[in-house]
Amino acid sequence: MNHSLKTGFSFGMTSGIITTLGLMVGLHSGTHSRLAVIGGILTIAIADAFSDALGIHVSEESENKHTHSEIWAATVSTFMSKFISTLLFLIPLFLFELSTAIIISVIAGLLLVGIFSFFIAREQKVKPWLAVTEHTVIALVVVGLTHFVGDWIGSAFGQ
Repeated sequence: MNHSLKTGFSFGMTSGIITTLGLMVGLHSGTHSRLAVIGGILTIAIADAFSDALGIHVSEESENKHTHSEIWAATVSTFMSKFISTLLFLIPLFLFELSTAIIISVIAGLLLVGIFSFFIAREQKVKPWLAVTEHTVIALVVVGLTHFVGDWIGSAFGQ
């Protein structure tokens, strides 16, 4: 896989997983509403995928070392990987009760981050357990913080 596609794919997929997990957990703990969680996922799939794609586009342009086609390859691969990885989290919501779907999504998301981190580390010839641990801990911090923020918002302004 060339550099531009790898940049877009790795950024989009990682961002899609972590952002979506944070949103799902936060909205669930704050609202306990399947509709809010589904709406949030669809919003991220569209707005955040475009935002991240534009961010990668501008970042690649600012390096002043990529061709026009390389920049657009990174842009499109960022959008597609973010869009698809985000929408995948709708599947458990349609198949399971909300709380169960959230748990399944968190486990699946952490596994995907771990597996992807493992392959990146092997490609870079560094210790995979370090990369897997680092990336999984960051994802867990996001999930934990958004859970507590959702609880706080729910208790302060909602339920």
